[in-house]
Amino acid sequence: MSVEGVFPPRRVSSAPRRGRPVMAAGRIERGRIRRGDLVEIVGPNAGLTAVVADIEHSHVSVAEAGADMNVGVLLPGAASVALVLERGQVLATPGSISALAGFTADIDVLSEEHGGTEIRSGDRLQFHIRSATVLGTVSLPEGTDVIRPLHRAEAVVTLEQAVALEEGQSFAFRCHGRATGSGTVTRLAR
Repeated sequence: MSVEGVFPPRRVSSAPRRGRPVMAAGRIERGRIRRGDLVEIVGPNAGLTAVVADIEHSHVSVAEAGADMNVGVLLPGAASVALVLERGQVLATPGSISALAGFTADIDVLSEEHGGTEIRSGDRLQFHIRSATVLGTVSLPEGTDVIRPLHRAEAVVTLEQAVALEEGQSFAFRCHGRATGSGTVTRLAR
């Protein structure tokens, strides 16, 4: 589940009280989540695990939720979880996905009318991966000086922060505050 927002819970369920609980809201991408499941917080400044205390769907407490459902997941109030959890992270089964700062991707640049601009090696772009927004630097393959609008090329991306990444993951990017293009992760840098 991609964390799209972090909130104090509207109400506290029968979950044991140990500090201030926190509600992570987002859409479940795949699989199922149940009360009592152990989840790992993956992404920038993360790496903790927590037990799911409750799940809310449409303001109703549910025992489990599945793919494509928008839910709120109540995590118990361990101080470290409340301090670490933020938009752009992912809640996942421990060990199922990694946070990485580098990858190779096929990128497509939009037309100039739609905001596309030339991309050169060393350009610092803003990448939107799931709900995370992170700055990164693009390196083009040897022999490629520039990617022009309406063209596609392979590029190596080095992010300033590690985010949850998988091969086949789609993303968008901006240059100078304008939507510039999109891409797909083809290889992860380990």
